[in-house]
Formats: sequence, C-alpha cells, structure tokens
Amino acid sequence: MTAQAAPARQPVVAACNLAKTYQLGEQAVHALRDVSFEIHAGEFVAIMGPSGSGKSTLMNLIGALDVPTSGQLFINGIDIGTLDRDALAVLRNRTIGFVFQQFNLLARTSALDNVKLPLTYAHPRPADPDALARLRLAEVGLEQRMDHVPSQLSGGQQQRVAIARALVNAPSLILADEPTGALDSATSEEILQLFGRLNSAGMTVIMVTHELDVAAHAKRLLRVRDGHLVEDRATHGLVEDVST
Repeated sequence: MTAQAAPARQPVVAACNLAKTYQLGEQAVHALRDVSFEIHAGEFVAIMGPSGSGKSTLMNLIGALDVPTSGQLFINGIDIGTLDRDALAVLRNRTIGFVFQQFNLLARTSALDNVKLPLTYAHPRPADPDALARLRLAEVGLEQRMDHVPSQLSGGQQQRVAIARALVNAPSLILADEPTGALDSATSEEILQLFGRLNSAGMTVIMVTHELDVAAHAKRLLRVRDGHLVEDRATHGLVEDVST
C-alpha cells in the first residue's frame, strides 16, 4: 500500500494579496498593499513597523474589526470579507482573545467579573461561568485577587486580568496590541514571560509592537513598512534598529 502524505495544516491566519485603502475625501490612502503570509497554530509572532506603516490596520483585519478592500484574509479558514457585522462579532467572540495596551477593564467591576464578561456573549454559554473565570485567573497567578477592582491592582496585575479575560472563551489565538506599552520594564518582562508560557502550552500569540526588545520575545517577526510586508523571519539574533 502506498503511504499517503499527511494533510496540510490549515493556518489560523492566512493573508492572500491583502490590501486596505481608506478614502479621505478625494485622496486614497493605501494602508496595506499586496500583503501575504500564513500563521499556524502554536506560533508566537510579532508584527512591527513605525507609525503609519500599516501594522495597526493589519491588526484590525486579523482581529476581524475591519475587512479588506481587496485580497483575502482567512481566520481558521473563514474568509472575513464574506461576513456581515454580526458574523464578524461572533467570529471575534469565539476565535480571538484581545489584549490591549490600556487593559480596558471595567473600573468598578471585580477581576472575576471582568474576566467573565466575554462569556455573556458566548453561545453556548458555559454551565459555570464563575468556575471558568476563576480557572483563567488562577492560570495567570491571580487566584488571591479575584475580588479586587482594577484600582486595587498594579498595572501588571491589571494586564494579567486582561489576559485571563482574553483566554476565557478558549480562543484560537491571542491578539495583543502593544501589551507592555503602559508598563515599566520589569513588569513588561513578566507579562512577556506569561505570553511565552501560554505559547509554550500551545496558544497562538500575535503581538503588535514598535519595540524591538518586546518583539524579540516572539519567535517570528513580520515587519511592515509603507503598507508592504518587507520582512518575515525568525527573531533569533534580531539586533537591527526598529526604524530600518
């Protein structure tokens, strides 16, 4: 019997000739031009580029917050350009865990209830949301802080709550936008180590940053400039300046 090749793995994210153009009056702004790449399950990828490079636009597309002008972007095999607003919202809730620079926690709400929030929109809703939220908080080392509101937590602890919230729906990928931008260097290192541990456990992590030392914690670098993908390589030995 002839051996059969194993089927190719479906990428978590696949961009094919991706382009995004914004119309500002009579002027067309080409934020992304002909971008193609694949990100597979278990990768830890950093997206870098200077202001105006297109990295934020790319993040919005990967996060299903926007759709491309042309080309295609697939999330778990689904072409986001074919989805309406409601379907995009369902895809985000089921597939993507978001981590933001400013944490985006509800100020008067406990860590536990902040983490539970995405479960409100989950279908089907878990039988015991409290237990699931407690599990995620324990995974990020906050089992003793579940009843604290954000003002009672340090910046690093608030970001851990945000990471637990991103994990609560068991997403296919974590999308982190400048996740250490509001933290000091020591706390930033703790958060990046946490992302590393999540990745080592199998989570796909995509991190948008403009900081070279932050990107170096990822295993792969996508560099964007003037709307083009100009570099795609492993981060080992990454030493050149971010502006190059």
